[in-house]
Amino acid sequence: MKKSSLPDPFEKARLESGLGKMNDQDDPVTMLLRHKDVRKTAHNWKTFQSGAEPGRIVVPSEVNIRDTRQIPFEVDPPEHKDYRAIVEPWFRRPLQPEYEAKLTEIITNSVNEAIKTGTLEVVNSFSLPLQSRALTLLLNTPFSESETWISWGTHVFRSEGEALDGDKANILYNYIEEQIEEAIKNPSENLYSKLLDSEFNGRKLNKEEVKGIMILTFAGGRDTVINTITNSIAYLAEHPESLKRLQKEPEIINNAVEELVRYFSPLTHMGRVVTEDTHVCEHAAKANTRVSLCWASANRDEKVFENPNEIILDRKVNPHVGFGFSHHNCLGATHARQIMRILLKTLSEKIQSIEILDYKENIENLDEFKRKVGYDSIQVKFNTKTV
Repeated sequence: MKKSSLPDPFEKARLESGLGKMNDQDDPVTMLLRHKDVRKTAHNWKTFQSGAEPGRIVVPSEVNIRDTRQIPFEVDPPEHKDYRAIVEPWFRRPLQPEYEAKLTEIITNSVNEAIKTGTLEVVNSFSLPLQSRALTLLLNTPFSESETWISWGTHVFRSEGEALDGDKANILYNYIEEQIEEAIKNPSENLYSKLLDSEFNGRKLNKEEVKGIMILTFAGGRDTVINTITNSIAYLAEHPESLKRLQKEPEIINNAVEELVRYFSPLTHMGRVVTEDTHVCEHAAKANTRVSLCWASANRDEKVFENPNEIILDRKVNPHVGFGFSHHNCLGATHARQIMRILLKTLSEKIQSIEILDYKENIENLDEFKRKVGYDSIQVKFNTKTV
């Protein structure tokens, strides 16, 4: 098996029952594994809510490390629509030509640095810095702030060897609170000031609401983007023909981005809390229990995707749920897609081949399932094109 492969650990359970079970800090989760069930449940917010106790819909649960509600992620309709209307135009800025040009410069510089270095560890020395530097554009904050964010590591709520780390989470919370206070004293054109000046139901957003939006912005697109970048580089290392094809057929890059997100599914699943006794996959689900929408399993559903365990760069029909589904689809998807489009284009133009020298896989423990989500580290060498 190739080093870049991500096996599907859910196949047997998906075909047999459509369900998986895992215990999460004594708050069990029923995992929904089929594409149809995942999408149907994601759409049914009345029975399967996001607006439960803050942190409970996340797997692993974050109820013990935060009480701030992430907005609009942990809010249900109709309030969800009003909150989302405030932030959605801001998160669509990556489509603007000026934004795209600045993002291209950041990614090009990152690739050039990697080429100059030659051999590097991708996760912490390439993907993390690139994600953090790109985030300065999304927040419209000084580029220098990225150095602070890089120092936090690949996950803002986790440390090596720990599922959750409350002390580390407090670093992010304190940082955001300081930035909010600074924006109150000295308003600017960044996202903090934009939010503080926004209205919800006829009033200004309060500091706790702004904090909730900012926590989501920092946490939601961090390790997911890092995993997607890292896994894509590993794939291109073992499939040099794909690197060549992207250069010769740049028109397939958009399809390639969607296919890589489908295959790698950087976020395995996301929870919902059941509001009333119901059934999922013909099995009873009691009120106040948790289910999870297993995006990673749905994205390999053989009833939906032809050859689901293969990366088909120009896959035409691709209803993946790598960015979620329905009203809670990922706010940062536009930004993430632009990063990947520009990165694939830049790599295909500048890199002849990539060699994997050493690696350590990142294996997620989901009780009955063990899923590779990417790498804790991967050492590679970039070989540039000769003129």
